[in-house]
Amino acid sequence: MSKIVFILGYNYDSNCYLIDDKILVDTGAGENRDYLFSKLRENGVEPDDIELVVNTHCHFDHIGGNYLFPNAKIAVHKLDATPIRNEDTLGTAGTAFGFDNINNSRVDIELEEGDKIADFEVIHTPGHTSGGISLWDGENLICGDTIFAGGGVGRMDIGGNYDDMKNSVEKLMALNVKRIFPGHGPIVENNGKEHIKLSYSYL
Repeated sequence: MSKIVFILGYNYDSNCYLIDDKILVDTGAGENRDYLFSKLRENGVEPDDIELVVNTHCHFDHIGGNYLFPNAKIAVHKLDATPIRNEDTLGTAGTAFGFDNINNSRVDIELEEGDKIADFEVIHTPGHTSGGISLWDGENLICGDTIFAGGGVGRMDIGGNYDDMKNSVEKLMALNVKRIFPGHGPIVENNGKEHIKLSYSYL
């Protein structure tokens, strides 16, 4: 099973997750380079060691740091690739928070449901955005802004869809999740399935 290192989001940054010392899931808003790099180095990883960046969705606080990893390939679901490539500050939610610049509009890999990343399978979990994804390895769920620790779901008023979100959380409820690694806030170390059920109860 892949090794997952949790990097807590700082300020506007999303949480980031280092997988097997060479894959980074989400990169934050891109304004706290020293913080992110220091966390990687604490784990013996240089920024240039990152071979693949996986974005759970296209919002600025998850993709803004992509430019910090020029040697890495950038992967995102095909439905969220367009706002990134078009530097669409509405689609990436930057406009809503005063972030009008996207430093990197590169997408190298368009992901789809069922694709494999290390030991993880890509699950399409729209709702927060149309191309939101979660990563699942049979025990651990890296879920972006779909669900959060303690229940709750990502907001749906900036390019989201309520019906999609409900369907996505219902899909995740079918998994025997132990640990949850969300896009913001604390991680869930045990009984992840109960947190997913709680999130569903709020919909």
